[in-house]
Amino acid sequence: MRRAVPKLPSWLPVDGYILALVGTVALAALLPARGPAATVADGASTGAVALLFFLYGARLSTREAWDGLRHWRLHLTVLACTFVLFPVLGLAARGLVPYVLPPTLYTGLLFLCLVPSTVQSSIAFTSLARGNVAAAICAGSFSSIVGIVVTPLLAGLVLHGGGGFSAGSLLSIVCQLLLPFVAGQLLRRWVGGFIARHKKALGYVDRGSILLVVYTAFSAGMVQGIWHQVSPLRLLCLLGVEAVLLAVMLTATSYGAKKLGFPRADRIAITFAGSKKSLAAGLPMASVLFGAQAGLAVLPLMLFHQMQLMVCAVLAKRCAAGAEPEPRRESTPAATAAGGSTDPVRVPGPATAPAPAAR
Repeated sequence: MRRAVPKLPSWLPVDGYILALVGTVALAALLPARGPAATVADGASTGAVALLFFLYGARLSTREAWDGLRHWRLHLTVLACTFVLFPVLGLAARGLVPYVLPPTLYTGLLFLCLVPSTVQSSIAFTSLARGNVAAAICAGSFSSIVGIVVTPLLAGLVLHGGGGFSAGSLLSIVCQLLLPFVAGQLLRRWVGGFIARHKKALGYVDRGSILLVVYTAFSAGMVQGIWHQVSPLRLLCLLGVEAVLLAVMLTATSYGAKKLGFPRADRIAITFAGSKKSLAAGLPMASVLFGAQAGLAVLPLMLFHQMQLMVCAVLAKRCAAGAEPEPRRESTPAATAAGGSTDPVRVPGPATAPAPAAR
């Protein structure tokens, strides 16, 4: 008789890519890039970031994104949660410095509050919870587009000099993020078919680019010795603060959407799209904004990303269990708008749950 292979709990989304990120950080700690190797790695990282955002632009269907604007109240609600409520909570957390968080980790926490929402995980959890999937697709896509401009501007307003933000950083954002994205949109007519046919292979390019950004950022931090500024106790405090932040956002999005009169399916989309932050968008932006300090700056975002996956997986399953059975909906054209994010996530759930597009 064959013995059953023990499985991990279904609510624990241990993603292979998250493990790859952890392995990349460990590699940077053991073998950081130095001297000429650091120069090569930095140049490759810059090119990888530009390529990443070019692919974002080339994948996103402009017409379908504009079609989604018809649900403008929902999208404005998600944008308000992402770029207003989150930053306000981040600024309020300044009272924790230096007693709970050191200034370096607080800067990373504040940056976490400025980045756009995720796309893939928002779609996946909304689908699993039987919410409005098309709305989650459009809301996440709009957040990503708006974040390319709004996140650097907010960083300039709230980070001041402490985060390394300057006019040069803004110019780098324009050259490395905004221009490649616009170029991708303009060239989509000619390259969109190629990208669609080689979606899987280019997905590895996306994720490999992010790993390169992580390695370069953490290598620079190791060479400059910034990791000696953080103790294990401070990291535990950071995890506690992020747990409170996530709980507040999940509560605010859920009850806020209900008070605004949104139907159940829309409330689910708002909750999962408005309470998340994008690791894929945040890492490249941090590498441009913070330079050698990017290692510590992205640490809160990496921890928050994994935390939101684990918590939202549980919530999505509970929402699905309490929902009335409904007929299977046909896929909408807006679903193709989900093709531009690379948020590394594998969402656990029943085999019947529709798989999200690889963003």
